[in-house]
Amino acid sequence: MTDIAGAAGKEAAVVRALEEDIIFGRLPPAARLVEDALLARFPVTRHVVRQALVELERLGIVVRERNKGAAVRALTPGEVRQIYEVRELLQRQAALAIPLPAPPELIDRLQEIQAEYESHAGRGHLRGVHECNDRFHLTLFGACGNAYLVGSIEHYMRLSLPIRAKTLADPENVEVSRRHHRLMIELLRGRDSWALAQLCIDHLQPSKQDYLARAERPSDAA
Repeated sequence: MTDIAGAAGKEAAVVRALEEDIIFGRLPPAARLVEDALLARFPVTRHVVRQALVELERLGIVVRERNKGAAVRALTPGEVRQIYEVRELLQRQAALAIPLPAPPELIDRLQEIQAEYESHAGRGHLRGVHECNDRFHLTLFGACGNAYLVGSIEHYMRLSLPIRAKTLADPENVEVSRRHHRLMIELLRGRDSWALAQLCIDHLQPSKQDYLARAERPSDAA
């Protein structure tokens, strides 16, 4: 039992470290994840490394191919547009389903998360920024009352991690995100569901547009 628990803990540590590298762009899209290099980096067995790669594939941020190994998921502009089309549909529907005005306890919880988010941003703690950002949105959309809808939103948030990676570490984008979060909280106090839904869609655009601009840039301009 101890060995199983120990292996699970090591696997989780490898997953967390590689996920963080992907989130913050230290491992760019299409970067190869070579088992021998990972074994040199992490004091674990090959089995643990392979299970970590399986979990990262399940999360949607790594792809594994026969005879090619594993790599950070690289998305084409068409795939990015399709992922965000689904994200926009899901998030709009969830926002419209949130009863307004929202209960005070939801607003209080979002304000607590936002204060933590801004604290991490001020200290340049990128992992904290990322985790608070995702917690803010899942808490917000959780108020729609549809667990299946929220689960789908979370899945597509994961798929878009390679797209969001660069902007999560960009101070200007974090400032835009901060303002959007605060406005979302204010809209929850009112009755304009459509304004809230549109803001949730607008909030997605900077990272999508940034990724597309880089992906579609001519190679001689890179």
